[in-house]
Amino acid sequence: MLKHVCASLLLLAAVSAGARSAPADDAAALFARYKEASGGAHWDAAKTLESHGSLSAGGLDGTYRAIQDLVRGRSASQYRLGPIEGADGYDGRIGWTRDPGGEVALLDAAEARRRASSQAWLDAHGYWYPERHPARLDRAEVRETDGHRYDVVTATPDGGDPVGLWFDPATHLLARVVQRQGQDTATTVFDDWRNVDGRRLPFRSVTDLADADGRIEPRQRTEVRIERVAWNVPVKDADFAAPAMAPTARIDNVAGVTRIPFQLVNNHIYVDGELDGRKARFLVDTGGANLLTPAAAAKFGLKGEGKLAGRGAGDETVDVAFAHAKEVRVGDARLAEPVFMIMDLGSLPAVEGFESDGLVGYEMFRRFGVTIDYAAHELILADPAKFTPPPAATAVPFELAERIPIVAGKLDGVPLRISVDTGSRVSLTMHSPFAKEHGLAAKYRAAPEAVIGWGVGGASRGRPVRLGRLELGAVAIDGVAGDLFLGEKSAFAAVDPQANLGGGVLKRFTVAFDYAAKRMYLAPNADFAKPDAFDRSGLWLLGAGEGLKIVDVAADSAAARARLRDDDLITAIDGEAVAKRSLSEWRQRLRDLPAGTHLAVDYRRGDRSMRAELVLADRIPATSPAAGK
Repeated sequence: MLKHVCASLLLLAAVSAGARSAPADDAAALFARYKEASGGAHWDAAKTLESHGSLSAGGLDGTYRAIQDLVRGRSASQYRLGPIEGADGYDGRIGWTRDPGGEVALLDAAEARRRASSQAWLDAHGYWYPERHPARLDRAEVRETDGHRYDVVTATPDGGDPVGLWFDPATHLLARVVQRQGQDTATTVFDDWRNVDGRRLPFRSVTDLADADGRIEPRQRTEVRIERVAWNVPVKDADFAAPAMAPTARIDNVAGVTRIPFQLVNNHIYVDGELDGRKARFLVDTGGANLLTPAAAAKFGLKGEGKLAGRGAGDETVDVAFAHAKEVRVGDARLAEPVFMIMDLGSLPAVEGFESDGLVGYEMFRRFGVTIDYAAHELILADPAKFTPPPAATAVPFELAERIPIVAGKLDGVPLRISVDTGSRVSLTMHSPFAKEHGLAAKYRAAPEAVIGWGVGGASRGRPVRLGRLELGAVAIDGVAGDLFLGEKSAFAAVDPQANLGGGVLKRFTVAFDYAAKRMYLAPNADFAKPDAFDRSGLWLLGAGEGLKIVDVAADSAAARARLRDDDLITAIDGEAVAKRSLSEWRQRLRDLPAGTHLAVDYRRGDRSMRAELVLADRIPATSPAAGK
């Protein structure tokens, strides 16, 4: 029950345990003892279960109602948590969610399908009824954690992901379930077992999520308590089907289409809009949700509730609160009663050299047909019935993993699942599991690791590369300037998807999204065939008043050879005060000027004014080392 609540709220526990090689018992015997201890043959007559109770997460309290089909593994639940409410379910074929803003998504990406299959196996007690719900079982083993001993079986349901079942050898009851959730590990602990009509149920469960280092964060904890249950309630297929979306979105003109000019800053799309009747500036992000900074929330008079945890491209987690607004407007497109996350975006204004109030993302993309004309700097939102793809566009199907579109592609002939992220400035980031498995650092002769991006949670580091041919459906792009993330944390450590596509590639097209049909459309523009330029300075710069602050100097780069250092403050480049150009323009200049260009760099180091000669140099080759192989 409530299996998607953590993901829906953007919450981010590996168990510290040592496994002994000697088996505790065979899996079938453990399952049989658990069944006997919790009701035995009474379970054979249980077909459905309805439960009501309370839940808490991130300082918020609420209630839930859930119904489970104990035979087929179908489920549906609705929850209210503080200022937000939502729902999730599984109809026997596919999982779905209804987000706090009312947007409904069918979760058909591979990872979402595997997770739904595993949860259905648990909900239907597949360990007792393998003829209905088969699974591959590993040998049982003994594990110890926190001074307690458990008998553990790892099961992999058909079509699902591995699930660890931990049994208390004293009571024979199920003590905990351990599963992967993205790059984290979710551990649910069960207690307060009570007898209801001959069957014992855990009336309390607590779920913790741990990162790759096994660190558990209290903001990530979800607690569920059952208050009452009913067995064998009548159900019908509609009880488990995805609900319709509430009609809270509209376009206020007879054409059903609105055109909004945007600014492209560091390959990011910024639009002007309104929130509750006051002017606002938003970054448009397919990979994000409606979001406000704490300063913007205060400006618009919105008070957040809760203290959950959020994470993005950086390593660190940040506080997340929720608030209801009355209306958000972009052009003639309106969303009524939107829910906004309130999250500190840290150094983003300095990273961008550009101020904004927050993001609009999935909610807009889900409600409207969206076209991004990068060449004309125009965002076009259409009523779904009025949406038309760009002329001569190639259709690329996508799946949804939570809020993010996932497309199938190829990199130099190797199949690749790619998330599409207009909120990323880079061209293509390869996730660490895929990059390591395929030896991409050696294959593409990757440059030394450096800061390659900045997002929620801080800087993201990677190794720049010149990739070969990227294929998206029938569209092929050669020589993409990408990067390899090789760390163990952040969103780029996920096994699925395997890469993240950003504005560096998308800006070569007019790009359109039809979420109802799950299609992305790509129509090449005049920039399609231009070389994908990459920074030749080796500097990662932040805006700092009248100067540019150096926060990273790439090893073996032009900046390293010029003996520039972190925390130096650049005041002029080639005799021009840096204040005369935007940060985005300086970055573009350091990409576009040819290798060998000499630039005088005036800077301050502490109280000293200094000058260096920066000789721009290629950090990655002009063509892929894998080309022609």
